[in-house]
Amino acid sequence: MKQFMNAKETLITEAIDGVLRASGGALVRLDGFPHIKVVLRADWDRSKVALVSGGGSGHEPSHAGFVGQGLLTAAVCGDVFASPSVDAVLAGILAVTGSAGCLLIVKNYTGDRLNFGLAAERARAFGLKVAMVVVDDDIALPELPQARGVAGTLFVHKIAGAMAEAGADLDRIATAAQAVIRGAISIGMSLDTCTVPGSPKEDRINPGKAELGLGIHGEAGIEQVAFTGAKAAMAMVVDRLLPHMASCDHVAMLNNLGGTTPLEMSVLAEELGRSALGSRVKWIIGPAALMTSLDMHGFSVSLLPVTPEQELALAAPVAPAAWPGLHRFGPVGVRPLPDGLTPIKPEPSPHPQRADLIARCCRALIAAEVDLNALDAKSGDGDTGSTLAGAARALAAALDRLPLADTTQMYRAIGTELSQTMGGSSGVLLAIFFTAAGDAAAGGKNWVGALSAGLDRVQQVGGASAGDRTMIDALAPALAALPDGVAAAAAAARQGADGTSAMTRAKAGRSSYLSADKLSGHNDPGAEAVARLLEDLAQKL
Repeated sequence: MKQFMNAKETLITEAIDGVLRASGGALVRLDGFPHIKVVLRADWDRSKVALVSGGGSGHEPSHAGFVGQGLLTAAVCGDVFASPSVDAVLAGILAVTGSAGCLLIVKNYTGDRLNFGLAAERARAFGLKVAMVVVDDDIALPELPQARGVAGTLFVHKIAGAMAEAGADLDRIATAAQAVIRGAISIGMSLDTCTVPGSPKEDRINPGKAELGLGIHGEAGIEQVAFTGAKAAMAMVVDRLLPHMASCDHVAMLNNLGGTTPLEMSVLAEELGRSALGSRVKWIIGPAALMTSLDMHGFSVSLLPVTPEQELALAAPVAPAAWPGLHRFGPVGVRPLPDGLTPIKPEPSPHPQRADLIARCCRALIAAEVDLNALDAKSGDGDTGSTLAGAARALAAALDRLPLADTTQMYRAIGTELSQTMGGSSGVLLAIFFTAAGDAAAGGKNWVGALSAGLDRVQQVGGASAGDRTMIDALAPALAALPDGVAAAAAAARQGADGTSAMTRAKAGRSSYLSADKLSGHNDPGAEAVARLLEDLAQKL
């Protein structure tokens, strides 16, 4: 798999230096590369309790991304998914610990416990006050003698960081950290494993499946489950969390495991709100990439029952930009549309023949969705089929609200419906097409003349004409042939659509941004949609 890296041997040191260069001077590192990789606060004066965490790299922005005022004092970074050495941890402790002492925050993995634990013993031998807490928030594998430490670790970072910044002593901070650890619970789900730099990707998760409860190093989860969408995925995660929840209000952390798009994460946030535990979540951190697993296409949910003091600590300001903040998790706010945009509701009137014709057109566009998307992917962004199918579904659902018996009002109502439900330039142009057809029908044009007037108006507004490699190349000849019947219009549309494959230079639309070699041999998807629609009608009429 291609990755933006030079060599796996230098990946982490180069990445750390990249973080430092972009920090505006807020972060520095110890001069110990490549074996000692420690990121520090540049402004640290050792007057307060130091917080040191870390572990294997690959979980960015954890841990170096959370070094800064209000969070960590230092992060000790290992290689990808590998614990840092005892010397590296000790170097971090010695670099930041003053008379107030140091708290080590460790995820519950054997390597981290051993290396951080031995480093703590050696630091104590130097006369330093060092406490260590081990986070074990993962509930995925209850049979494990020791649960793993995952994204819930960040609750500890944040609450301990706020207390340290406020001047609390080491014993109070360690006690508070242990209280957070007792309450934090987490579980994740992924559609795919992660790609470890320099190694082949493990294709463990079968097609059509998701893995529930996998670890942040790509370790196998509790089971592979059928994947049917975001709603079911979140429901399975929630079902595992519910038995472990306390009766009070909770804060949720919605964590991107690295390869999930922000759009998907927002959908998952909505499903969390709709879920069985949604009413018990009063605050949320994220959705954001917080404790990732390289490029894993998954998410995790962490929960913490919070006291008022913990809420204040979670909400306290911090310097690191990677921390998304604490926000209220509540209902969706909705306000009425401004005057002038409230949909005009036409007076419905029945006309069975026209209803059947429109329904057939909608079914034809819906059936062509996948093919048109594939065609558009060759010369656009791959959404023509979905755009048209979405509009067709909306129009089909609105049939009983349309003034079908009045041609003029029907055209206008279709134009209004498309302007509200169909996005992109296609939605605007087709709304103009039908609105102009309605105006022409009101002026006495028959249905062919009205549709031709709609085409004229689209060409005026959109600036495209025949030969520009758009839907006009199929629509214009089809309307010209329509007086001879639908079959003749379909044949003309097909000839026009097929002709676009030889047009290697588009003069309008998104295809105009592409080179000739990207367009050659592929029909314009808009023209293809017109041709398929008319061919379907010609077969059935």
